[in-house]
Amino acid sequence: MTTLLVASTGGHLAELHDLLPRLGVQHDCVWATFDSPQSRSLLDGHEVIHVPPASTRDPVGALRDLLAARRVLCDGRFRRVVSTGASVAMSFFLPAARHGLDCHYIESATRTVGPSLTGRLVARVPRTRLYTQYPGWANGRWRYGGSIFDGYAPAPATPRPVSKIVVTLGTQDRFGFPRLLQRLVDVVPAEAEVLWQVGATRIPRMPAGARRQVPYAEMQQAMREADVIVTHAGVGSALAAMRAGHRAVYVPRRARHGEHVDDHQVEMARELDRRGLVLAREADAVSTDDLTRAAAWTVTATGAVPAFRWAEAA
Repeated sequence: MTTLLVASTGGHLAELHDLLPRLGVQHDCVWATFDSPQSRSLLDGHEVIHVPPASTRDPVGALRDLLAARRVLCDGRFRRVVSTGASVAMSFFLPAARHGLDCHYIESATRTVGPSLTGRLVARVPRTRLYTQYPGWANGRWRYGGSIFDGYAPAPATPRPVSKIVVTLGTQDRFGFPRLLQRLVDVVPAEAEVLWQVGATRIPRMPAGARRQVPYAEMQQAMREADVIVTHAGVGSALAAMRAGHRAVYVPRRARHGEHVDDHQVEMARELDRRGLVLAREADAVSTDDLTRAAAWTVTATGAVPAFRWAEAA
């Protein structure tokens, strides 16, 4: 049974890629995602179908993906579609359901208390099975399948001076994070070597060397070599920091400041802080001491993670 794995780039793709060994489909699967440095690097060696990019709540992009999905699914090659979102899930599930394919939607780990807009929409698509990564809001329709973070654990490390820092504020064009960037300009030690990936964020006093986007491979290497990572509270950023062995300083965007469409990053930060996998802080409260505290911990892969809990009908 060939499985089509569908995800937007960014955190959605990072989650699905990390979940792949637990899904039991890695030997007979094809990916459908956007063409980006991240997807080219993560999916190197896999069969990949590139579809048009769609941003947050982008109906035009979703329509383009719907047309692409119809072309991809028309030849009868696939028997199952699995997605972690975002809107590209809906674009593929609609024609998949019409072709009689099984559809499995795994809600993002950022949704700690209930489904996203995409989750609520795909729940209306026939033949769709729904999974949450949090048992607290599993119910008759949403099944708890496991968490992407089950495979990571924090551990204390030897304290060291903070001389290399990676700052990543995400790369979305629609949302900046000036509150955090301004705070970091004020508190980061002047002598520290900093890689600044600031995306759409602009402030009057931009840090020297700030870059809109850093090539994926360069960012991964910089994270491995850093003493500490400071990031917005995106799931992809959290996973990247954990894979590099870091307990990041993790700062949620707030909707009231126009930094995101809602406050799901606040819940995400609380959950990962509870697990000890990040040091959660508000943007206006990040301190030099937080950088030192985060650098005194490491995060490791446990290597003992249960298989994802598919619905029995799968």
